[in-house]
Amino acid sequence: MSCAHHDQCIDDALARAEAICARSGARLTPIRRDVLREVWSSHEATKAYDLIERLSRHGEQVKPPTVYRALDFLLEQGLIHRIESLNAFVGCEHPQEPHQAILMICERCGDIREEDNAAVHAALDDLARQTGFAPRSAVIELRGLCRACQTAH
Repeated sequence: MSCAHHDQCIDDALARAEAICARSGARLTPIRRDVLREVWSSHEATKAYDLIERLSRHGEQVKPPTVYRALDFLLEQGLIHRIESLNAFVGCEHPQEPHQAILMICERCGDIREEDNAAVHAALDDLARQTGFAPRSAVIELRGLCRACQTAH
């Protein structure tokens, strides 16, 4: 999810979050906004305890349940993705449209790229239907090396 103008990237993500929450009648409270800003502060996976530490530097100590509730809200609104293999979070690049993420995680630089592929998801839906499985969610994680890290080696 590399971005040449990262501050603009963060501002765009926050603006999309405000619009999405306004449409759904949900409140993007200051702590939820702060957590989302911190998740978007890099395009790498962000762990909850890193969020707690970073947010606590700005004044008073932020309690873990507060951050976890904010993360749950952001997940419910589709504003972030949970990276199961890392127990971490990353901002969603397309929160305004329903999709299933394919996250490509670079093991060298930590960059995470989000993609969506209708054919892959159709194949998974067909597999679930054939086996009688009713999935609630699907996030596909691919781990390896991004193009930049492949060429730098």
